Amino acid sequence: MNWTLEVVVVPVSDVDRAKEFYAERLGFAVDHDTHISDDVRIVQLTPPGSGCSVVIGRGAVPQMPPGSLKGLQLVVPDLERAHAELVGRGVEVSEIQVVGHNPRPVPHPLDNVGFVFFRDPDGNEWAVQQISARG
Repeated sequence: MNWTLEVVVVPVSDVDRAKEFYAERLGFAVDHDTHISDDVRIVQLTPPGSGCSVVIGRGAVPQMPPGSLKGLQLVVPDLERAHAELVGRGVEVSEIQVVGHNPRPVPHPLDNVGFVFFRDPDGNEWAVQQISARG
């Protein structure tokens, strides 16, 4: 049996501001923006090519302090290109960092050890890791 992680709830203080950040700045697709009532709204967004989405909202999502989610991680095949895209979209992102040692620097020395880091407007922390080849 396969077990797939398909949704992660991201706690935010302002749904519209967060939706703009994830959709416009990060380029996530807006799967749906559902207004159930004045007190309940759910927005689901998916990173390009991902099988896992994020959900932001109010009312029907678990109560967590905005900005309390740490360690979310996206994986890309080309970190330099991803970094340039984030910068071009106006995201405050770290420079490329090498974390650890890649014992197999082929096909690319950043594979598995290259990262950039950013935060959403509420302070939720994200990492982007390069993996262009596995195993």
